[in-house]
Parts: sequence; C-alpha cells; structure tokens
Amino acid sequence: MGFFDSIRNFKNRIDQVESSVYSGKQSLLEVYERNAKLEAEIVLRTKELERANKQMLTLQHIWDMMNSSKPLSSVLNAIVNSLQGELGYLHSFIVKQKSDVEGNYLQIVAASQEDSHLTLQKRFSEFFKCDIDDYKLQFPQIPELKNAVNNNQIYQSQNLSGLICGFLPELEAEKVNAFIKDSKMKSYILVPLSSKQVHFGSLIVFSSRETVSGSEIDFLSLFAKQIELAITIADLFQAVKEQAITDGMTGLYNRRYFEDFIKKEAVRANRQNQKFTVIGLDLDHLKRINDVYGHNYGDLAIKTIAEVLKNNARSIDVAARMGGEEFNIILPGVDSAGGAVAAERIRKAIESIELEKIGHITASLGVATYLEHSEEIEELLELTDQAMYESKRNGRNRVTIAKPAYETSWEEIAINTFADILTKHRIPVDEGTAQLLSRKLQEMNINNEKLYQVADTLVSSYNPEHTAGGVKQKVQLAALLAKRFELSKANLDKLKIAVLLYDIGNTMLPKDILRKKEPLTKTDRESINQHPVIAAKEILEPISNVVDIIPIIEKHHENWNGTGYPNKISGEAIPIESQIILIVDSYFALLEKRPYRDAMSRDEALEVIEQESNRKWSEKLAKEFISIVRNDFS
Repeated sequence: MGFFDSIRNFKNRIDQVESSVYSGKQSLLEVYERNAKLEAEIVLRTKELERANKQMLTLQHIWDMMNSSKPLSSVLNAIVNSLQGELGYLHSFIVKQKSDVEGNYLQIVAASQEDSHLTLQKRFSEFFKCDIDDYKLQFPQIPELKNAVNNNQIYQSQNLSGLICGFLPELEAEKVNAFIKDSKMKSYILVPLSSKQVHFGSLIVFSSRETVSGSEIDFLSLFAKQIELAITIADLFQAVKEQAITDGMTGLYNRRYFEDFIKKEAVRANRQNQKFTVIGLDLDHLKRINDVYGHNYGDLAIKTIAEVLKNNARSIDVAARMGGEEFNIILPGVDSAGGAVAAERIRKAIESIELEKIGHITASLGVATYLEHSEEIEELLELTDQAMYESKRNGRNRVTIAKPAYETSWEEIAINTFADILTKHRIPVDEGTAQLLSRKLQEMNINNEKLYQVADTLVSSYNPEHTAGGVKQKVQLAALLAKRFELSKANLDKLKIAVLLYDIGNTMLPKDILRKKEPLTKTDRESINQHPVIAAKEILEPISNVVDIIPIIEKHHENWNGTGYPNKISGEAIPIESQIILIVDSYFALLEKRPYRDAMSRDEALEVIEQESNRKWSEKLAKEFISIVRNDFS
C-alpha cells in the first residue's frame, strides 16, 4: 500500500467517524425533542387531572349539600360559592324565573361571596334603591341567548355589556364597560336550569378567559344536572317539612307546631315581660252542616274559616287547626283588649261570607292572654277553650274574654281536699307516706305538677300496677271529652277534681281483693261495689268544699243500661261527668297489666270500648271518646 492509499484510508476512517458522530447527534436531538414533548404532555395532563379533581370535589360538595336537608337558598348559595372557589370562575350567580301581575321577570336567588353584583351595586349606588337581590331583572333581549334558554343549551359569549345592560337597562353602557374592564371579566357562560322538566332559571358564571373548552362545557352540563337535582331534593325536603307542621286540608299550622310554638312564645314573653293572646275558635253547627249538606260542604266551611284566619293574620301571628272544627290563633305582643278586637274582626269576617247551599256560617270565639289570665300554658289554653264554649252556651257567633285563673281555681280545691284527707287520716295510708305527701302539698303552688304526683302516689298505694303519670293523663283526656259535650267551666272544674278523687275509696278495700288472680267471690264483689259509696260518704262528705263533687263520684260506676252499681240507675239519669269518668277509667284500666291478664294495646282497648257501647256507656260517648284518642290524644 502506497502513501496515497494510506492517506485515502485515513480520510475514509475520518469520514466514518464524522458520520457516526453526526448520526449520534441526530439521535440525541430526537430523544431530546421526544422528552420535551412528553414533559409538555405530562404538564397538560396534570393540569387536566387537577381540573378534573376540582370538578369532582365540587360535585361531591353539591352532593353533600343535597343530602343536608338545608333550605333551598342555603343549598344554592353553597353551590355558587363552590363553583367560584374550586373552579376559578370570577363570579357566579343563579337567577330564577318569576312572575306577578306585572308579568315575568328574573330575580337573583343565590350569588357567590364578593360577587360582581355586590361590586356592581357599589359602583352604581346612586341607581340601586335596595339590595340588588330584591330587584326584578329583565331578560336580556339577545336572540342567541333566548334561543339557548328555550332549547336548554349552554351559551357562552364575550358580550358582557349586553348581558348586564339587558338585566338592568337603566344602567349607562359606558359605565358598565368601565366596570367590566376593571373586574377583568372576559366572557360569561349561561347554563339553563330546570326542575321537574320546568324551566327554573339560569346559572351564570363570569370567566377571565375569552373562550371555553369542550371539556368545560361538558362539566358545566353535568354541573347543571346536579344543581337541578339539588333543587328538586331541596324542594322535596321543604315539602316534607311543611307537611309535618301543616294541616293538609287548610294549609294552616297543625296542633304539633302550635304546641311547640306556644312554648317558645311563653319563654320569650317571660324574658321580655310581654303578653301574648290566644284566640280559640270553633265553627258553629258543623254537625248540622254535615248532616244536611254532606261532609264536602262541612269541609268547605272549615276551609273558609282557614282562609279568613290567613287574611286577618299579621306576619308574626300563628294560626293553627287543632282538629275538627277547632282553631287557635296566637297574637304575640297583644293584650286581652287587642285580642278581643282581633277576635271580633275575625267573627265578623266569617259571618259576612255566604257559601254555596250552606249560606252564612258563624263561629264562637274565646280570648285569653298570657301573663294576664294565666302564667301557665296548659291553663291558658283551657281558659281559652272555656271562654269559647261560654260563647257557644250564650247563643254562639260571639266573642268571650276569659276570666283570670285565680277567680276559678279547681287545683286549689283539689290541693285543699288532699291536705284534709291526709292530715285527718281519712284513708289508711302509712304515716311516712302521709307526711311526705303533706309536705308536697304544702310546697306546691297552683298548677304545680306535684298535685298529680300526690294523686299517683295514693293510687299506687293500693294498685302496684298503676303507671306513674296516669292521673294527669286521665284529667287531660276527661277534659278533652268534656269539651265535646260543651260542659261549662264550673262543671269541667268539678269533673277534674272528681277524676283526681273518684277512686280514692279503693284505699279502704282489702289489698288482697284488688290483687286477686282467681275469680272474685260474691262477697268480694259486694265490697268492690261499695267503694264509690265509701269514697263519697265516708271520705269526702265531711269536706265541705267538695260536696258538689260527691254525686259525680258516687255514680261513676253506673252503666248506661242500668247494670252498674251501686244504685243501678241508667241513661241520662247518670251525670255526664260520671259517664266520662267511667269510660276514661275503663280505658286506662285496659292499658294496665292486671293479675289475671296482660296489658292491652291502644287499639285493643278501643275495640273493647266500642263493644261496650249502649251497655256500659252510650254510643255517642263511645264514638267521641274513640275519636279523641285516635286523633287528639297521645
């Protein structure tokens, strides 16, 4: 090989090396470019993943809100705040479509915190006379926007001025444009909302971006569905809540709500030393309306009363249907004089209405005031009822103001009677029990719960199966039944005292008779038959202030068909108070366990009550009793 051949070979090797280096450089460049593209893709996918995660968190937040049973306004406000905070929109709010006598309009029902409408209100403070949420917004006259709403499609636009000026045409466009520039808003997205396939309103979000991606549209579409579900669920919760506290027929509050409200109102009244008045109202002659025209017209009369109460109530008043044809109205901050004026206004309004077929209807009303007639809720309601029934007894269609409790206190008579019985040892109670009960009587004030405790303790002394609290329940049930028969205040007071005392004669009977498991002998029955006489003659007759109670107690075991004891009288010859005691006592006896049988359920006991109609008690008494236990007593 010559010199020049060596040079050529060396040059070829150099060319090969250069070619190899160049080839490696290209490969490295390609690898670098691929890595750069991969890193960019990773950054993009990471951002998309973060956005998707925020979207999922937002949807989860909405789902949590939907299951919180909160009011719809709270749910919607939480939703728009989630949308703003987690997805980066500048502002968001929800407008609802509404209408009135002037036509259709839009109103803001939810807005994100520090929302643009607040800034807008500050910027145009000279225009807004009230909060923007209270304004009736006009629908923007933008054809594309209207089409999107009508077709339930998401709409995005950069025409922010057209949207805002469309809502509020009175604003100056130039100032609105300056506001938009300062707020850094570049576009808005409108998402139509529906509830139960009816257009509800729209979600509107303001973005700092001029365009919106397809994935964002997809999310907002899904977001809208979740909002619509939230609206439906919130409405359902509200409907269920209203059903729980309102009367289905009239739309007024029900007894449960009334009883809860009056307790709270009493606390407020005591704290502020401010009176409130209760008006009790009873539709006159409902039974005659039902009998002559049918129950549909009876229902019409009841609904008419409800409408009168709604139309004559202030926003702070509470009107409730207590059951049947009875209504109560609470007037916060009103004394008896104001209550009488309000009651008379209601009475006249009812009387002025003429109904189809029925003609004019009337109502009897009673008025009692907390901190004026009584400081006890139960007694206040009782006084209201008694005043109402006084109106009925005096000819109906009138208003009666209750008498203060201290003028007619049946509790004081009962306390004094128990004190006399115990201190003078008129019944065989052991000394320790007698002293304990006497101390309770000395400590108690009128209406004190200890009155019932004393009665329960005495009953338990001869009836170990007696349920604590039973005497109070008997008094309450007897009082409800007495109202159905329109007993006067005086007769109702006698009945309550009689319920506390009627069974006291059993303390004089041998305990082995009362606890006997086997059938009673003739001698046993004769002893038991004498306990009303014992209670009336031996125990109570020496006590002067209950002399007029004695005939009630003496006859409380007489049966309607004359088979009772001790005198076998029958029918109307038996005082109604005695009849009420018999049916109430029999019912509670059926509920209690006895040595010879198990306790019955409420329905089993009521079945026995019905079976004994026209034998132990009249059919009318049994029907009224069963109705009260099923509907008004628990």
